[in-house]
Order: sequence, then C-alpha cells, then structure tokens
Amino acid sequence: MPVYKDEKQGTWFASFYYQNWKGERIKKMKRGFQTKRAALDWEREFLQKTAADLSMTFKSFVELYIKGMRGRIREHTWQTKENIIQKKLIPYFGRKKMNEIQTKDVIAWQNEMLAHRDAKGKGFSDTYLKTLHNQLSAVLNHAVRHYDLKSNVASKVGPIGKKEVKEMLFWTKDEYLKFADAMMDKPVSYYAFEILYWCGLRLGELLALTPADFDFGKETISVTKSYQRLHGEDVVTEPKTAKSNRVINMPKFICEEIQEYLKMLYGVQPNDRIFTITKSYLHHEMDRGSKAAGVKRIRIHDLRHSHVSLLIEMGFSALAIADRVGHPSRVDFTNELYPQIFMVAPSLVRHPDVEFEYQQVSETASVTPQAHIIITAHTNNEIIFFISE
Repeated sequence: MPVYKDEKQGTWFASFYYQNWKGERIKKMKRGFQTKRAALDWEREFLQKTAADLSMTFKSFVELYIKGMRGRIREHTWQTKENIIQKKLIPYFGRKKMNEIQTKDVIAWQNEMLAHRDAKGKGFSDTYLKTLHNQLSAVLNHAVRHYDLKSNVASKVGPIGKKEVKEMLFWTKDEYLKFADAMMDKPVSYYAFEILYWCGLRLGELLALTPADFDFGKETISVTKSYQRLHGEDVVTEPKTAKSNRVINMPKFICEEIQEYLKMLYGVQPNDRIFTITKSYLHHEMDRGSKAAGVKRIRIHDLRHSHVSLLIEMGFSALAIADRVGHPSRVDFTNELYPQIFMVAPSLVRHPDVEFEYQQVSETASVTPQAHIIITAHTNNEIIFFISE
C-alpha cells in the first residue's frame, strides 16, 4: 500500500484502487496528510471498511453503522443517538479495534459513566445511563448481525441504570373543561388543545396538521406525518411508528370548531400547516391556562394520557384505545405505559359488556375487544360513541 509525497505542498497523499460492492475497480485518492504514517493509516482503515474487516477501529465502524442506520431512524431520534456516539462512545472506544473490544473494556467504560459528575456534583440519571449502554450495545449488535462480529460484549456485561417509572399525570374531563374555558381568549391555543385532548394526538402530529388532513363529511382526521424543529428548520417526517399512521374520528363539535378556525386563517392552502406555533409557545400557554383555571399543571403530552383516561373511564378496551392513539404494542400500552390509569377504573376495564348509548340499529350495544370505537357527537359536554364490530 504505497503512499506518495506531494513535493509542492510538503504533504502526503494516498492513491490506490479498490473493488466496490458491484465488483468494479475504483480509484481512490486523498491528499493533505502531514505524515506518511497518517496517509498509510487512512488507506488501511478505508480498505478495512470496504472489506468489512473487523480489525478496523470502533470509530471507523461507526461510519458503517451510520450509513446503515441513519435513513431508518427518525431525524430527531437520530440526533440523540449520534450525540451519544460522538460524545460518550467514540472518546473511549474510538481507537480500539472492533474485534479486540473485551468485556473488561465495557466494564471500565461503564464505571466512568457511573462516576461522572457535573459542575454541581450531579451524576447521570438512571434512564440516561441505560440509554448510553443501549447505544453501545446497538452498535455492537449491528456488527454481530451484519459483519460477523463473534459476540456483543456489551450484552454479556449487562446494562447499567434502569428505566425510571415516572408518575403519570392527567386531567379529568372537568379539569380539562376548566382549562379550555381559560384558553378561549386565544383561538390558536384553544383549538390546538381541543384536538390534543379530545383526539389524543401527539404534539408533533398536531403541529403537522393541514386542512387536507380533515374530512369534515366523514368527521375524521388523517394522521400521516409529524412536525419537528431541527437545526433551526421546520421538518415534517413520517409519524413516530408505522402504527401511528391512522384515521381518527372526531367529535362533531370538534369538526365544527376546526371549520371555524380554518375560516380565520387567511389564504391557507390545503397543504399548509394550520398550527404554525412552537412547542415552547404551547408550554407557556399550559402554564397560563393551568394557573387561570386553578388546575394542576401537567405536561402537554399528559393531554394524551388524559384522552386515554377519558376512554378508559368510559369502559373501552386497551386494544381499541391503543389503535385509536396509534400505539405500536397493545401489550406495552396496558402493562408499561398506562398501568396507573387502567387501575383508576378496574371494574370498567375488566368487564367488556358495559353498555353504552348506541345510535344505529339497537338502543344499546356491548363493547367487545374487537369493537371499533368512533367518537361521533357531543351533547351537553358528554361524548356519544358509535360502536361497530
């Protein structure tokens, strides 16, 4: 593997041929190395990556990992992963060869993470420690699955930290109605919170809504995208999960409210975002409204929990609710995300034959695990549902 001296610049360069994945012979050149050794090291690492040779360094393998995974992960999620890789993994494992990383190396790294303290003497949270370990394990798993690394030593060592179980807050319907009354002085805030509470959307899904997403004849919202603010730019992406792509039935009064709101938006086009507000704006409005209404302050995402609580208290099954809010796993939905709320009304949840008002063929209809829930009307602050098998 020869390298060459650029006599004019006084630097070294690498120039060589390699075979790409199509079997084609490609010439590669890179200039500007200060030493011959640096040029040789770069050439060796490049060829190792091309051949997927696991004697390459962890830092070089991360480049392969990024190429393989970045397009498969939402940009907001990827930013978090990349930050961990660049700031917590590469500084420690970067120069180590992939096939020489041992369990003792992982243990030593874990100990460093556990011992970390910031300027105020505070260490990493258990949740963050678990996330750090999971990211290291994800990189090594990628090497095991796709590049024949013998084993994932991070998995052998086991994780550090743990997932924190935070208290889940939510509003009752009465609490929300008090809050909503306090919001009516600002239409954009009022209508945004109405959709969050009565339809159970995620914040990013709300901020991505356009007039084209509403079918007022069928009284539905099509959830097909999510909005984020990344690197100072507006970014609209796919929803959080495949299950998040869904059509949600709206209460009739929400249909009427949104039609009123759209009339307020001068020159709005079918594919324009209708809530061009920021997350920080809505956080501020939550503060203002909670204080004015005299209700406890909850997070914006807790409005989604409040929507789930509303449906649970009315006796609907976890399966049907998980479908409505676009949760990917019905088992995790009950056991991990909402166990506290499901405990609020156990008598309703455990008995699927609770009868509800039904306005179609018969006067009453029983709710089964296969029932499809449709919010259809709103009378005197009460929701009426159609239940269809």
